[in-house]
Amino acid sequence: MSQDRSGLVREEKLIFEVSKPGRQGYSLPELDLPPQPLENLLPPSSVRDDIPGFPEVSEVEVVRHFTRLSTWNYGVDTGLYPLGSCTMKYNPKANEEVSTFEEFAISHPYQPEELSQGNLEVMKTLEELLAEITGMDRVSLQVAAGAHGELVGLMLIRACHDSRGEKKNKVLIPDSAHGTNPASAYFAGYQVEEIPSNRKGCIDLDHLRQVVNRDVAALMLTNPNTLGLFEEEILEIADLIHHSGGLIYCDGANMNALMGIAKPGDMGIDVLHLNLHKTFSTPHGGGGPGGGAVAVKRALKPFLPVPMIEKGDRGYYLNYNRPQSIGKVRSFYGNFAVMVKALAYILTMGAEGLRRVSEAAVVNANYIRKKLTGIYHLPYDRPTMHEVVFSDKWQAARGVRTIDIAKRLMDYGFHPPTINFPLIVHGALMIEPTETESIEELDAFIEAMKSIAREAEENPELVRSAPHVTKVTRLDEVTAARKPILRWKP
Repeated sequence: MSQDRSGLVREEKLIFEVSKPGRQGYSLPELDLPPQPLENLLPPSSVRDDIPGFPEVSEVEVVRHFTRLSTWNYGVDTGLYPLGSCTMKYNPKANEEVSTFEEFAISHPYQPEELSQGNLEVMKTLEELLAEITGMDRVSLQVAAGAHGELVGLMLIRACHDSRGEKKNKVLIPDSAHGTNPASAYFAGYQVEEIPSNRKGCIDLDHLRQVVNRDVAALMLTNPNTLGLFEEEILEIADLIHHSGGLIYCDGANMNALMGIAKPGDMGIDVLHLNLHKTFSTPHGGGGPGGGAVAVKRALKPFLPVPMIEKGDRGYYLNYNRPQSIGKVRSFYGNFAVMVKALAYILTMGAEGLRRVSEAAVVNANYIRKKLTGIYHLPYDRPTMHEVVFSDKWQAARGVRTIDIAKRLMDYGFHPPTINFPLIVHGALMIEPTETESIEELDAFIEAMKSIAREAEENPELVRSAPHVTKVTRLDEVTAARKPILRWKP
């Protein structure tokens, strides 16, 4: 069997040819089994002539219906997507195209290693680049996503302590942490103790000194944290935890503020996860696919999941011979297409380009902060990193809450920011513009936010009853979350 440049498969044994004048015929493969009636292949209950109640429509009606629906949808290709901590930035289409190259698309994880050398090299190269970017010593790409990375990181920490004969039962977590942090610690078998933030929005170091003891396995933190603020005392925090025998876990969801500027490995971080599906420009949202690469310092390397990718005399191979490993943490080796996209992004940007990404993300967030300060309440009035968190404190005095502001933004053609998080800011509006937005787009968003603030003062009911121009108005979101209707016809 051979294949020509048109992608059509030629069979050496011809069954019949479909020929036209001037065109060479192409064959169809021979079938070993005679045709079978449909009812012999499927149970009768699964065979039907039509779908009861389903309309019969023409092709043009179907095409127009779905095209019309697509114009009502909002996506990152449509406009600004300022979800704080989620980094819903625009992803270059070139990365998507690379991931669809035939050499990648037709590969399979059950292929022998000798037929997967290119794929293994892609993964190994990405590991090494992520280790360099973060200042860590080794990376595993097997992890499925961010919260999974948290759990795996804590499993590595537990394995490390167990190998030393240390029985520690407590994990310290700041009150500004991502909500999955305490859940991950609990599922890893630890007790959770909350650490309050100080008046600057960072970990209260004095309180931390009071609670750190030999029972503490780890401190989980995010840097920059979920308020968009850099933990200025990170070196003192790391020294304190390490002196007590604990380890530092860092949630790397906000790495897009640090690339090329600072490395978590230089801050005393022992293990962190990276969201390839956020910072490194691969699609995020809708449940996946994701990538939650876990990076560790040298002391934790023996415990990384198997297999690890190594390079030997005969090329790249998957190393399962790791007696201290925590084992496999998911099927196969991770979401490979996500890795291809992340590597394409890193190689395209280069070291200087990644630094410019971080600088632009920080500048954009601070631009919004300055423009909206005095219009919306700013709980922590200091320069931010990649995102800025306002509150609805002033608008709430007129009965307009965060949810109302978010819904009214939809009337102005913008996707709302993250709301009511972090929990330490009552009525929070977490805005992350990302580095991909132009100043014109930012100015339009700022003007919309200013207009909503004026409306809250002059006509609060207009804001409270929003949205007004969307195809679907305000829903009962609690009921929708608890009793979703997943069929076209109930």
